[in-house]
Amino acid sequence: MLNTLTIWNFALLEQVQIDFDKGLNILTGETGAGKSILIDALGAMLGNRLSTDFIRTGADWLRVEAIFSLDNQPKVVDYLNENTIDTTEGELIITRQITSNGRGTILVNGCHTTVAVLKKLGTLLVDIHGQNENLALLNAANQYKLVDGSDDRIKIALKDYQQAFQSFKDKEHQLAEKEKSSADIEQKLEMLKWQVQEIEAAQLQENEDEELEREIKKLSNAEKISNYIGEACRNLYGGSNGIGVVSALEEVVENLRDLSRFDDALDNVTDAIKEACIQIKEAAYEVRDYGDELEFNPQLLDKLQSRMDVIDKLRKKYGATIEDIMAFKEKAQQQLNDIENYDDDIAALKQEIEKAREEATAFAQRLTELRKQAGDRLSMAIEEHLHELGMPDARLEIAINEAGELGSLGTDELEILFSANPGQDLRPIQKVASGGELSRIALSIKAVTAFRDDSPASMIFDEIDTGIGGRTAQMVAERIAMVAADKQVLCITHLPQIACMADVHLYINKQVVNGMTTTSVRALTEGERVNEIARMASGVDVSAASLDNAREMLANAGIKKQQYNRNLG
Repeated sequence: MLNTLTIWNFALLEQVQIDFDKGLNILTGETGAGKSILIDALGAMLGNRLSTDFIRTGADWLRVEAIFSLDNQPKVVDYLNENTIDTTEGELIITRQITSNGRGTILVNGCHTTVAVLKKLGTLLVDIHGQNENLALLNAANQYKLVDGSDDRIKIALKDYQQAFQSFKDKEHQLAEKEKSSADIEQKLEMLKWQVQEIEAAQLQENEDEELEREIKKLSNAEKISNYIGEACRNLYGGSNGIGVVSALEEVVENLRDLSRFDDALDNVTDAIKEACIQIKEAAYEVRDYGDELEFNPQLLDKLQSRMDVIDKLRKKYGATIEDIMAFKEKAQQQLNDIENYDDDIAALKQEIEKAREEATAFAQRLTELRKQAGDRLSMAIEEHLHELGMPDARLEIAINEAGELGSLGTDELEILFSANPGQDLRPIQKVASGGELSRIALSIKAVTAFRDDSPASMIFDEIDTGIGGRTAQMVAERIAMVAADKQVLCITHLPQIACMADVHLYINKQVVNGMTTTSVRALTEGERVNEIARMASGVDVSAASLDNAREMLANAGIKKQQYNRNLG
């Protein structure tokens, strides 16, 4: 529910704060006082376009702020949470500002956000009924929303159908992709076969490339290795240049052993050197054996290099390592299997598509059945309101026709058919309904659908009284009051029949101060309401008779509102 609307520097409004309440909030005033400006300002809070043209003359900026209560508005709370906007305080504060240089900001509970987010939020907060909304009734998508939103069973059935329909379309897409790629299948099949055969023919072994690289490196440097081994052996065993390491250590051990006959202080050192000598002798044997086995074999080197060339060729094509090459081969083999099973896959997919089509069709038939039931209920209810709105011979039918083809909303074609006069056939409303008739149809729909749990908590009726009067005006007033028994309604009107139904009556006044035009808004007292309704009914000259008539209208309106409240309870 909208609690407060505060406006700064918006057209004729210099600074205005308006407090709204539950029920019917009526706004009246002289023509040109600025009633439509208030709707423009509120529209800015709901995501409508805001330009520098709205900035009051002489000001550099404008700002509009609206405070909404979040009580019993779960959809609004969920949407705010989805956009990480805090809702813990139980209220929603929307602030929108624009400066003369065109720089605009939007804050929702202190968080900067976009026009797109604000526009979506606006649809959850307020339902606006005006001339544009009458035309929107002609839109097929809105007609579907009217029917589908009238019954929770339809919502569930539509969700089930759309899941089945999406599954059906996904399988159709898979088939189309497979058939699209069929032209390249033969060429791809030959390529995959050749790749798999090439890798299999190489008979690769795990880590073979690493072992080959080590062997090739060894054989390619056999002469250098032989020289290093020879030098090592000479140093270990000795040669023409002197005693070797092994012989020298053995001599050290003998000397220390002889020393121990006179002093055993170095026995531990002797044992350590003896142990080191043993280890060095064992290492020396391994060095000698390695040298004895070392052989330069040009034929083996050529063979290993040829094998390495095969592996390098595969690595350039299929991966940096043998593991990568084998992984490529497994993937290619799987693709090969898939292609070789192509015809079987196509046949199986076609069977799945047919099954998915049957499932979606079954859900669509259930959806059609529920829509027809809802259409009949809505048609009767809307038609009843039309009769009370001065169209006693009007007939309206929401026709649900099965088109046969599966679509995103089912197999149905939906039309709202209308006839205003006896003897005229029912025809689509966009072809036969006049502007006034369309307005009353839309109001009847609002009266029927206002009590849905998922509809916004606030409604705005803008120019609802255009072109009507007398008995019809009274019926329109009663429909609006009926809606306001459950919703917060804001209504701008020129008709006393509608104004007298107000729970809160706001008067909009325009005045000129120091050469500047300013509009003010204030709530009327009960006495002031009598005067305003008398003025609206009789014009500028308010007589005692017009005041008595105004009091009578207010009294009758009070009785009607009590009746609506009892019916709602």
